Amino acid sequence: MSSITSAPATTGTAMADFNRTTSRWGQITMIAGLLISVAGPLYLVFASGLDIGPAQLWIAFAAVAATFGIIWIVEPLTYFPILGPAAMYQAFMIGNISNKLLPAALIAQTNIGAKPGSKRAELAAVVAICGAAAVHLISLAIFVGILGSWLISVLPPSVLLVTRLYVLPTVLGAVLVQAIVSMKQPRTTVFALLVSAVVVFIVMPLVPSLAMVSTAIAVLGTILLAWFFRGKQITETKPIHIE
Repeated sequence: MSSITSAPATTGTAMADFNRTTSRWGQITMIAGLLISVAGPLYLVFASGLDIGPAQLWIAFAAVAATFGIIWIVEPLTYFPILGPAAMYQAFMIGNISNKLLPAALIAQTNIGAKPGSKRAELAAVVAICGAAAVHLISLAIFVGILGSWLISVLPPSVLLVTRLYVLPTVLGAVLVQAIVSMKQPRTTVFALLVSAVVVFIVMPLVPSLAMVSTAIAVLGTILLAWFFRGKQITETKPIHIE
């Protein structure tokens, strides 16, 4: 009896240690990655003799922020409920989240029956991302590093054309279906499809300048509709009899 009772406490302690460790090392790793990524541009600005002033830097930053700034907000809000905190550090350090890491996490969670947002789902996402990154690196080493351009030269032009046209839609379509199956929220799914259709076929043709924020519009619109038309659960409280 004591071993059974202590099992949840032990699991909770282990998860607390896991979250504390991943949070500490995740922040350290992300900061280190940031410093390494900006080291090259900083060297070019301050040590290479290029005539680049502060005004030019701020203008360039403003241009990038205007184009991609909304993604800085939308992507974390979109991915966090599925990946969890630990896998978020991995995903944003590795990259290719929507077309590689997110599908791997969703497939792993579905195969083991883990509910999105649960601790089990978080651990599944971490392991799946490790596997996806390992497969990616091995594939790059073999098909790019070793075989390289030889593989491209022997493929027929028709195959290359089909690959360029249909690979990305195929991957994103699989991610969409996997997300729908995993979340099991038919009302939210309908809202997401309707909002996306409105954005693509109505908003974009009328206002082409909104192309860069179309994803944000679709995500925020779906969130608002799902919240506004959410189902109301009535919970009946039963009296507790102490014998």
